[in-house]
Amino acid sequence: MTAQTIRLTPQAALARLVPYILEMESQADGRRIAIGMAGGPGTGKSTLAAELVTMLNAVRPGSAALVPMDGFHMKHAKIEAMGATDRKGAPHTFEGAAFVSFLHQLKHANSPVSGPGYSRKIEDTVDDAFTVPADVRVLVVEGNYLLLTEGPWAGVKALLDYAVFVHVPRDIVQARLLKRHGEEGLFTEERNRAHIERNDLPNYDLVETSRDRADVIFEMDVER
Repeated sequence: MTAQTIRLTPQAALARLVPYILEMESQADGRRIAIGMAGGPGTGKSTLAAELVTMLNAVRPGSAALVPMDGFHMKHAKIEAMGATDRKGAPHTFEGAAFVSFLHQLKHANSPVSGPGYSRKIEDTVDDAFTVPADVRVLVVEGNYLLLTEGPWAGVKALLDYAVFVHVPRDIVQARLLKRHGEEGLFTEERNRAHIERNDLPNYDLVETSRDRADVIFEMDVER
């Protein structure tokens, strides 16, 4: 089935998603459901996913939890040992199989489960960065590679009950990423620009090839 493509603002996207997901939850007979929020780096999917969790919990307190993919980056030391620091963030620099296993565990858990996060301040993963309480019914899973078909990533889609793809034009993404890297203040603008061209934008292009595997594609109406 071809994914439905809709152009709308981030707030309109949330207004559309919340009632739909609440209805899905109501029809799930108590089982957990997983909503995937996929999209390339710099598309705003992480912010959208976090706001979605907040809005779902405003209606049904404690019912939703955010599950970020970024905590499954390989440890920085491992990436260095692989000689892959210049491609950090690419699919092969993640523990993809561990992520799929974690999602499977979460879907069926009946006790609290903790998961890793990623800190841009230290550019490394942080263990036990979040905990999904036992009574959570909606997992909002966000990340770049949820819809890829390569390697272990191919196992993610089957664990998602509904998949959203967030699209923002490439030039806007490039500007956003340069601003983000600059605000973190870890490197020079020259280094950041080179990293974006060599790494982030190729990752964005790869992720875009997976958009048709989503149930719905949101083309974000954002300011340039």
